[in-house]
Amino acid sequence: MTEFEVGSRLSIVVHDDRIGKQHLICLTESGVGKFMASVGAREESEWIDRIISEGAVPLLEQDNCSNGWAIPPGDAFMVRGPEYFTTRVKVPAGDYMLKALGFDWIKSSVKIGEILNNPNSRVRKVIDNEFPADDKPFVWAFNLQVPTKDNYSAIAYFTTKEPVVEDSLMNKFLKGDNAFRNSRLKLIANIVKGPWIVRKAVGEQAICIIGRALSCKYCLGENFMEVDIDIGSSMVASAIVHLAFGYISTLTVDLAFLIESQAESELPERILGAFRFSDLDPASARTIEPSSVESCDDIQTSLPTRLWKSIGQGFSHILHSAPQEDGSTSDSQHAKVVVNHMDNPTDDKNW
Repeated sequence: MTEFEVGSRLSIVVHDDRIGKQHLICLTESGVGKFMASVGAREESEWIDRIISEGAVPLLEQDNCSNGWAIPPGDAFMVRGPEYFTTRVKVPAGDYMLKALGFDWIKSSVKIGEILNNPNSRVRKVIDNEFPADDKPFVWAFNLQVPTKDNYSAIAYFTTKEPVVEDSLMNKFLKGDNAFRNSRLKLIANIVKGPWIVRKAVGEQAICIIGRALSCKYCLGENFMEVDIDIGSSMVASAIVHLAFGYISTLTVDLAFLIESQAESELPERILGAFRFSDLDPASARTIEPSSVESCDDIQTSLPTRLWKSIGQGFSHILHSAPQEDGSTSDSQHAKVVVNHMDNPTDDKNW
């Protein structure tokens, strides 16, 4: 792109390498900023679009995303409001903090982990090629390791180029130790569509502090945070997922990740990012061959000592041996919810 002034106007020659032609654009002073902003947005969109389009399943509209993924509305999730510790009132979540970057539905002969630590992984490769200098976007990855014979993983990627505020809850999470992360990372799961038996097992909505329910591995890099979530580390969670996996081609589920607010100064809660998967076909998962990568220093190795709290009350009808948490309550007359400890005062392999 070449710039030169003609009178009171700024003329810009845009080179289009795809067709080998040049275009002359003349702008008034007021139009320059808008044009440059649109160029930057288009360039940003190109690398994001590349990551999205290279996934095994497509990004589709939220109301029609069979065998694909979508971005659910933020207001589909209820989070702790600005006066939650006084009123116990939750509010619609609103806008997400991060931008959806992509989704992977993959499988391997071994459990898949430390994805962003591998320079040959597809998302890492696109970002390293697009941003060879230090000014790289920060990427979050949440890797749900499904306890199946074929080692499926559902991985959601989110990104931002906004700097992390020094005293923010996000910054505390990134700089904190595993004990802090385990006590704060929260998952909200909404069953949008599914057969009766799955709804009975999970409930319409499930909320849990992930690190207190499941074994998590935190991989923090220069420009990424990856959380590998081993669903098979809990017998109860594993049993639920084994049940649900049999119906995965008929399920639509919304999943949101956030850092739980446990002090008034941290309210209201905000969701980091969320995604929807719908009617996933196990056969559409891309097969990934494992490869050796360096281990992350920031790893959670201890096994969980508490059972998954996000199971619905109806799960006792399916697995009578699974203990239920006392004092379960509902945040909505339309959704059955088992709340986590703060909502109830009573209480790998690499590739």
